[in-house]
Amino acid sequence: MAQELLTTFQDEIGEVALVPGTGGIFEVRAGDDLLWSRAERGRFPDIKELKQLVRDRIAPQKDLGHAERRAE
Repeated sequence: MAQELLTTFQDEIGEVALVPGTGGIFEVRAGDDLLWSRAERGRFPDIKELKQLVRDRIAPQKDLGHAERRAE
């Protein structure tokens, strides 16, 4: 997931930090903003939804191409 985010947001993200934790913690943050919490949602994100969450926070104008949400 880290590599996918770095590739997709190469102009917007300078680094991805993996911080060890205990108890199955998995969180994704942009600065101080919590974008995803496994504890809150009860699952891991799929890469498409994670890219959308990151994009919405750091580069809302960015087109994600095939991973883009489609309004219905």
